[in-house]
Amino acid sequence: MKAMALEKITDLSRDREPLRLVDLPIPVIEEREILVKISVCGVCHTELDEIEGRTPPARFPMIPGHQIVGEVEAMGEGAERFRIGDRVGIAWIYSSCGSCRFCIEGNDNLCEDFKATGRDAHGGYAEYIKVLEDFAYKIPDGFSDKEAAPLLCAGAIGYRALRLTNIKDGENLGLTGFGSSAHLVIKIVKSKYPATRVFVFARDREERKFAKELGAFWTGDTGEMPPELLDCIIDTTPAWRPVVEALKNLRPGGRLVVNAIRKEDTDKDMLLRLDYPLHLWLEKEIKSVANVTRRDVQEFLDVAATIPIRPDLIEFPLEEANDALFELKEGKIRGSKVLRIVQ
Repeated sequence: MKAMALEKITDLSRDREPLRLVDLPIPVIEEREILVKISVCGVCHTELDEIEGRTPPARFPMIPGHQIVGEVEAMGEGAERFRIGDRVGIAWIYSSCGSCRFCIEGNDNLCEDFKATGRDAHGGYAEYIKVLEDFAYKIPDGFSDKEAAPLLCAGAIGYRALRLTNIKDGENLGLTGFGSSAHLVIKIVKSKYPATRVFVFARDREERKFAKELGAFWTGDTGEMPPELLDCIIDTTPAWRPVVEALKNLRPGGRLVVNAIRKEDTDKDMLLRLDYPLHLWLEKEIKSVANVTRRDVQEFLDVAATIPIRPDLIEFPLEEANDALFELKEGKIRGSKVLRIVQ
């Protein structure tokens, strides 16, 4: 099978082709696993973190990608949730132990044996993938494959982050950074919280323009002060400065949810500028998002189908995965990027 594989940690500012087109054997399925012929795979900022070593792969070579849509082509012994030809999705959560306290409580995102698709096991920048059937999801009718792919991570993780804010309709929500996840969050908010006003902070003028098109009440640069304080803010950036700026813009008792698997070190000195009375006093909270649960993915797919949510998309062929990643690195973001595996 064709795949775009990562063979070493590299710096994308110097290496514009971190992935190499390779030919690998089709995965051999085992008990309770399904083999999926991949149609499309979304491109996520987490792939940059893998490539540059902030969340390094478990081994090399590694096939990245964790927003996967395809059809079930074969089933292992004991697999019975799906049928041949069913359209399924695979997300960031590739597997967990299933027996620890967190898994039993439905918090499998916190399992010590959590394994991530495209980091700990081969992902979706390829023609085929295998996965335990319990970690695949039926794709609702009404979505094309490419529309469904970003929902599996950008949408599901945005949904989890929004839930963790504890927002109530009518409260002010801030979004720091306006990439794939944030553009889906604003679509959820416009449907589920009609009285909530969304304030978007983004460095790029085109991102701010896009946010306005999707219904943002106010947009500004990362360091700008909004016209009023916010009840909660979701940060989706890879940097530290937006975290510090966001805390300044929270109301007393407000909550900042940091939706990032890692933060880059380039502006780590911003943390030294934390001022307790300005940024943290009056019971402000900081909450991190750790991965997604299976429940998050399935719930969000159902919510997205009901609204319905349609991601804004830019499509690339599999062989141009490096171009898609480089655009993401440079901040050229308008909605979500997806790779077309099957032409």
